[in-house]
Amino acid sequence: MSEERLRSIEELGEFGLIAHLTKDLEKRQESTLKGVGDDAAVIDFGSQCQVVTTDMLVEGIHFDLMYTPLKHLGYKSVIVNISDVYAMNAVPRQITVSVAISGKFSVEALEQFYEGVKMACQQYGVDMVGGDTSASLTGLMISVTALGTAPKKEIVYRSGAKVNNLACVTGDLGAAYMGLQVLEREKKVFEEDSKTQPMLGDYEYVVGRFLKPEVRVETLLKLRELEVLPTSMIDISDGLSSELLHICKESDCGVVIYQEKLPISMEVQLAAAEFRLEPLIPVLNGGEDYELLFTVPLSAHDKVKSIPGISIIGNITEHKGTAIMMTEQGQAIALQAQGWQAYSR
Repeated sequence: MSEERLRSIEELGEFGLIAHLTKDLEKRQESTLKGVGDDAAVIDFGSQCQVVTTDMLVEGIHFDLMYTPLKHLGYKSVIVNISDVYAMNAVPRQITVSVAISGKFSVEALEQFYEGVKMACQQYGVDMVGGDTSASLTGLMISVTALGTAPKKEIVYRSGAKVNNLACVTGDLGAAYMGLQVLEREKKVFEEDSKTQPMLGDYEYVVGRFLKPEVRVETLLKLRELEVLPTSMIDISDGLSSELLHICKESDCGVVIYQEKLPISMEVQLAAAEFRLEPLIPVLNGGEDYELLFTVPLSAHDKVKSIPGISIIGNITEHKGTAIMMTEQGQAIALQAQGWQAYSR
């Protein structure tokens, strides 16, 4: 009898692994409105809901301390989590921060990390209410849990997009990816010659977007002011293509976007040209921009168009599970989820 072949985690990928491990989970509490499958879980407390999300950052996988200041890392660790809260159209209220640390870190180094955490909490009005610490044999590991609240009727899921809804994004895309490319290049130069100083002056925008991202809170506030409730929403952490496909899957729909509508900064275009990259690569697949992708009814077009920093990039279609980009030449290209793959090493 032949032995059953054991599958590697890489075969399933991050989202396939999550789906596989959680497929048999049952909801036993009436208060659990949403579990696995969105930016955050949703707990029912009557007219109000609490949202809960957790992310883990691991040294050597999610960050490199060769070019990541610990203060920036602390700040980003908070942003990564509260971005998911905002993507549910909720307001973050509290976080817990847990770290596993190896002996190479001093108390002063950890103080720098927590200074960044405190800065993010102050910036976004969030309280750090607890956490845990542990020893580590392999460097630094960070786990942050964020809790937020929203009226039940205002919670926005990935599953609400409807045919003919407009697909919108905040800010611009691809900057974090290009910032990472710059930092990796400068790291390689330094490793070859430690006397060489990094050349980052011309890349302040893209490097900043990677090391210290922000959440577009002002956009959500403006949408509320204009009484526009998104029908679906997700934060762009794994790349625009991946997030579009998440919405298509959860909303049982399709989407078409237009190349000329995609928001690309001049800084991204210049950096991409320097690295001999087509700018669409970081824009579609880069990830870690932490911008918001959302859909709104067609009737909200004029209101959304009036908000600075929002780009209407396409519309929802009836072609289930398909994400298409129309090029400037009129060619239809099927988008694939080619962003961050945690288990492809």
